Amino acid sequence: MSNTAPGTRTDPSLAPDRPRDDELDLFGLTHAGVVREENQDQFLLCTVHPQVVVHASSLADTDSLALRGQRLATLMLVADGVGGRAAGSRASQLATEAITQYVASTLRSYHTAGSASDAEFTEALRNAACDAHEAVRGEARTSQSGAGMATTLSLAVVVWPWMYVVQVGDSRCYFYQDGVLRQVTRDQTFAQDLVERGVMTAEKAKSSPLNNVLSSAIGAEDALPEITRVDVRKRGCVILVCSDGLTKHVTDAEIASRLGAMQGAEQVAQELLALALARGGSDNVTIVVGRALKKA
Repeated sequence: MSNTAPGTRTDPSLAPDRPRDDELDLFGLTHAGVVREENQDQFLLCTVHPQVVVHASSLADTDSLALRGQRLATLMLVADGVGGRAAGSRASQLATEAITQYVASTLRSYHTAGSASDAEFTEALRNAACDAHEAVRGEARTSQSGAGMATTLSLAVVVWPWMYVVQVGDSRCYFYQDGVLRQVTRDQTFAQDLVERGVMTAEKAKSSPLNNVLSSAIGAEDALPEITRVDVRKRGCVILVCSDGLTKHVTDAEIASRLGAMQGAEQVAQELLALALARGGSDNVTIVVGRALKKA
């Protein structure tokens, strides 16, 4: 984490070290796994830009006016649906769509990231999660197959030089830098709640049935988004967002080892997927990886 005060404004357009689009190494994948017949996970990997789109003009040539502006943000999202086949898949789809639509409609909030108005940006992210929650709850009320419809949500929004992580459920966001892997998110499960209250040890929680019971989820009775901010300005640091289909089979130490030796985002995502599948692939596996390449 940087020691920069939260109220200090960072203007990305004036920062010479801000990565260009062609310096981003991004990749995402999802796999049904070995056991499950259907993949209920969703992922989203995208960049957000202001854009001029000409719908009508008296000018003969408007191609030069249809410009895409400087990148405002990079989004990395994983949603792991729960609640039965159709319900789980639909919940993760709805949440992903709702988040994307909200993010696209609130471009002005990106300019408050890292500034004295930072609270406005984090509130926009919280509202985005609440929009996704209401979208899933709304369909559950009207759909015959909507009983138990819910999904996790792990969303990393990078507005250079900061990453904002929105967390609901037990999918995870990791941050790797200088040989150290940090789990940015907190698993919102009943087992983890008991660990934090001192009722259960972390080791016992791993094998407890409560480790698979969410205490918060998009579409469930309670959706309690948690938002964390991380300084990601150092070139070469890696962000990984994943569903628990990966972490059920691959340890944090193994993830750190792969990220430390990675040649590229696609290569390391494929390696981690192969490892999870080789160890049983008991759940859907979704992995999104991103980094800003070091300067030559």
